[in-house]
Amino acid sequence: MDKFIVFTDGGARGNPGPAALGYVIKNEKGETLKEHGEYIGEKTNNEAEYRAPIFALKKIKALWGKEKAKKTEVQIFSDSQLVVRQFNREYKVENESMQKFFLELWNLTIDFKNVTFSAIPREKNKEADRMVNQALDAKGHTKQLI
Repeated sequence: MDKFIVFTDGGARGNPGPAALGYVIKNEKGETLKEHGEYIGEKTNNEAEYRAPIFALKKIKALWGKEKAKKTEVQIFSDSQLVVRQFNREYKVENESMQKFFLELWNLTIDFKNVTFSAIPREKNKEADRMVNQALDAKGHTKQLI
């Protein structure tokens, strides 16, 4: 396998508020290899959105190995326009608290042959969104997701 397709999402119920991230990792054929949702505590929505691709890339590297990762392409789809546009250099990363997440994400991408980010509509990101909501619901946070 030379390519992973990853769907990521993050969300907070309140901003900041109880937050979680979710990701779904697929192979080139679209078969799901790993899906994961994780509660991350009281965070902002933007922080949760950034942490999702960070966790996904770390998981791919852990499962696939550092040497194979260097030969692997990863295509990340997210409904977070902020993360996608900042990573694609369309928006500056001016918020100091987001800069550390941007740098962590940028540094992780160097471990792979190529990592691309694409924005998708929320309705095409339902699997990753489901992982976020399951993680939040498991922690007893059932208010409306913002």
